[in-house]
Amino acid sequence: MQTPIEDYALVSDLHTGALISREGSIDWLCLPRFDSESVFAAMLGTPEHGRWLVSPSSADAEVVERSYIDSTFVLQTHWRTPDGDVLVTDFMPVGDRRANVIRRVQGLTGTVTMRQELQIRFGYGEIIPWVSQNAEGGPPALLAIAGPDALLLRGPRLHASDHKHVGAFEVSKGDVVDLEMVWYPSHRGKPEPLDIDDALDATISYWRAWAANCADDGDYALAVRRSLLVLRALTHEDTGGIVAAPTTSLPEHFGGARNWDYRFCWLRDAALTLEAMMTHGLADEALGWRNWLLRAVAGDPEDLQIMYGLAGERRLPERELAHLPGYADSVPVRVGNGAVDQYQADVVGEVMVALEKLRRHGVKEDNFSWPLQRALLGFAEKHLHDPDHGIWEMRGDKQYFTHSRVMMWAAFDCAVRAVRDHGLSGPQDHWTEIRDQLHAEIMERGFNRELNSFTQVYGGTEVDASLLQLPQVGFLDSDDPAMLGTVERLEQDLLDGEGLLLRYRTGNSDDGLAPGEHPFLACSFWLVEQYALSGRHADAKRLMDQLVGYLNELGLMSEEYDAVNKRMAGNFPQAFSHLALVRAADALQMSEGETSVHETMARE
Repeated sequence: MQTPIEDYALVSDLHTGALISREGSIDWLCLPRFDSESVFAAMLGTPEHGRWLVSPSSADAEVVERSYIDSTFVLQTHWRTPDGDVLVTDFMPVGDRRANVIRRVQGLTGTVTMRQELQIRFGYGEIIPWVSQNAEGGPPALLAIAGPDALLLRGPRLHASDHKHVGAFEVSKGDVVDLEMVWYPSHRGKPEPLDIDDALDATISYWRAWAANCADDGDYALAVRRSLLVLRALTHEDTGGIVAAPTTSLPEHFGGARNWDYRFCWLRDAALTLEAMMTHGLADEALGWRNWLLRAVAGDPEDLQIMYGLAGERRLPERELAHLPGYADSVPVRVGNGAVDQYQADVVGEVMVALEKLRRHGVKEDNFSWPLQRALLGFAEKHLHDPDHGIWEMRGDKQYFTHSRVMMWAAFDCAVRAVRDHGLSGPQDHWTEIRDQLHAEIMERGFNRELNSFTQVYGGTEVDASLLQLPQVGFLDSDDPAMLGTVERLEQDLLDGEGLLLRYRTGNSDDGLAPGEHPFLACSFWLVEQYALSGRHADAKRLMDQLVGYLNELGLMSEEYDAVNKRMAGNFPQAFSHLALVRAADALQMSEGETSVHETMARE
């Protein structure tokens, strides 16, 4: 029985992240980057695929409390045993340019025996390293090497046992035992030991200073702040790229094949993150994401992709790892993402909307950013009449998705505004003509008058939760009769028994996969936003409270939620879910008439 997804914690050093179970086991860690091969992959298999367990040895040990030190990603777990209490502090130092994990064990009461189990498996759980321990009489250290990778663990001595290393140590009240694991290229010398106290203080200070710049208030301030922190934790410190999640292949449907690698940077996510950070007073971060985005898409517009690697890498080939049995027997386990080759017509619109909002905040275009945007508009115009795979990366035939066509409209609407409102150069009349033609086309072909609803694809009868984004980009108002009719249809067709919104009916849509998935949490947050801005404040508040109630004890959220079995599904924690949470909270705050930075942004 694998650990429930919601029982994991994330620690991050802004280069990669470790997932730590409630039982004290690091079951997923890729080093040195989010998209590197894993050294611990038990999350997608068994302990034999790699993990690092540190916990009391008593079978009667229980977790009294588990939390982050306020506004940080320093995790503390308070254990209670019949022999005493201990506190385990897990963190990844920020700013030291090393790929390391620290696990500090402090005795609180009595004397507690702690156990360690270490199974290092490079190459996504497939490669057993050569392991040695120092024999010079110095402090214990274990060294594991395989090819280009080396892991060095300093701490209590371990001994080999059936292809793993195990050990035990005692802590009494006032004792502190530190364990430091550091990755480095195997051809280099061993890194020097870290000053753990200094690293802990510096890491706490970093996260608290960053969080202090967040503008977050209102009823959901704590959830918003943690969501913004998650977005920062999933961002690479050097490149500015944000991964959709630190994991791969956590299933959208348990036992099914909807298992994808999310350790890459989607333009859509980058654009929405830019907007969220800007709205909440994080201007430097917004500019960092803008610069990553512009670097990633630089080049021939015909080579535009929907996603890139952390540094803007373009080649992300998808393959299956047959040696991993998958989370809850969900196969295949995939690395890389074949959707990189898809054409998704909404992407240029997502980028243009975000950059237009930056301009409204007073950020000036330069001789690189605006010409590049004009090139993207040229690309959009060239493909104006092409069908696409849509926002949900359908693996069936291309179609004319209404949401995609609206986002194309938004791209040219932003272009018109850039010339009209900001004095930038461009063929305003031509762009206006394209924009208006798209609007007329969408109303004619994307709106079904018999159903009184927009539809997922032109000429279809199915609806799609992405239609909730139409008011978000200004295509029409939230209380427009066409939008209200669409919401009514969405409620009829896509709400599950627990009141959560599905993306679309997988059994009635040609997405190239077998039917079945749980509600996508971002969609329900979009519905909160729609309710709030169309006058249904009580419905918005009720649904928002329900959704925030799904956050785990650490404020983290996955991609989907199985409300029947009360468990999270999909990759975790997921940036898109946390982005949607922030938007929904902002919309609720606006609908309540509170004065805030968010309200000013929305009025623009």
